[in-house]
Amino acid sequence: MSTPQPPSAAGRVSAREAVAAVTADFTEFPEPPGRALPDGPLAWSGYGAARAAAAERTGETESVVCGTAVVEGVRAVLVSFEFGYLGGSLGERTGDRLEAAYAAARAHRLPLVSLVATGGSRMQEGMRALSQLQRVAAQAALHRAAGLAQVAVLRDPTTGGGWATLGAGADVVLALPGAQVGFAGSRVRPPDADPAAYTAEGQLAAGAVDAVVPPHELRPRLGHWLRLLTSPAAGPAAPPRALGDTRPSGTGWEAVSRARAPERPRAAAYLDAYFASREPVSGDRCGGTDAGLLCGFGLREGRSIAYVAQCGTPTRPAGYRTAARLIRLADRLSVPVLTLIDTPGAANDAEAERAGAGAAIADVFAAVAAARVPVTSLVVGEGGSGGALALAAPGRTWATPDSYFSVIAPEAAAAILKRPRADAPALADELRVRPEDLVDLGVVRGVVPR
Repeated sequence: MSTPQPPSAAGRVSAREAVAAVTADFTEFPEPPGRALPDGPLAWSGYGAARAAAAERTGETESVVCGTAVVEGVRAVLVSFEFGYLGGSLGERTGDRLEAAYAAARAHRLPLVSLVATGGSRMQEGMRALSQLQRVAAQAALHRAAGLAQVAVLRDPTTGGGWATLGAGADVVLALPGAQVGFAGSRVRPPDADPAAYTAEGQLAAGAVDAVVPPHELRPRLGHWLRLLTSPAAGPAAPPRALGDTRPSGTGWEAVSRARAPERPRAAAYLDAYFASREPVSGDRCGGTDAGLLCGFGLREGRSIAYVAQCGTPTRPAGYRTAARLIRLADRLSVPVLTLIDTPGAANDAEAERAGAGAAIADVFAAVAAARVPVTSLVVGEGGSGGALALAAPGRTWATPDSYFSVIAPEAAAAILKRPRADAPALADELRVRPEDLVDLGVVRGVVPR
């Protein structure tokens, strides 16, 4: 590696400094074959001189540096953008390097990590530059089809086509605090645009970024993620053991009351007890998040298991879309899935309907049904109707002693049957919602012990 360039006045680091921040073991790929016209495909006057000046300034001959690396013990292909070289823009030679990097990653069955800092496509190469986005998208599709992971780290800035391909198209998207992130760069946005929307933190809130990671945490967090994405557990996840009251419920209403008790252990407690460490994925990539649903990957006995965990609140459409995204990613990477069920039901307010509640729930049903990896489910609290059943694996669902599962809440059943609300406790017995009843009905495989 050549000597890193000093950070710019804006605090931006060079491509090689970005590499050095995540690994001390990096081997750069040789330059792929190709031809660079002096003033590019458009014969843009002065373009060759601009490239030469950029090379002199940065020590690089293109806007990306690519090679193999070992990040916290995990081998990967690393792509790092040099923003000082014509704004980290994508041209034809950039496309050549990216295509070669993806090909090497597939040849060696390695994940690909992009350390992105780009202003978009290179103006001086016109549509020939813009078409590189299609090349990148094709390579990313081949990488996904090969069952290999892609991780993006968003540096400052990440805009234009680089954000819309290598950035937003990655399986896991991490971002540095305060980084400018958005499809529209600062010079082409509407003058009245909210600047907060074009930040790493704004994209996290909008469900487009999984985590904002401080620079001093980036190397261990990236290494942890790479281990999670490349070390699948063999076989199905074992259901967690019960953390709460293990006494059987005497009546259906008692089961409902115990599941609704505020002191009952919730999803976070089960995940903390089950995994040695874990990392979250966040957001549906459609503008939404749901704080009542936890998704991610965790290590158990040194191997990776994906998880989707409801937290006891009505699950919103963004939550279901995030769950479907997580399940499909785990399936592609051959990582088994654990779901924890705990919701009174899907959110049914007008906002949820406008956000596509039915379609989002249907997508989760489809993701679970189509998964080739084993999905294990545990009802840890309320199992409210289809909003809970969507996350239940057919034939591989268990229940804790302080839970219940029902076609509908007893109070709602009373309303539908035009019976007084006071009949809800009796209806809980008629609905047979206790864990023991569910075993008898063949809905769950068993009640887990402490």
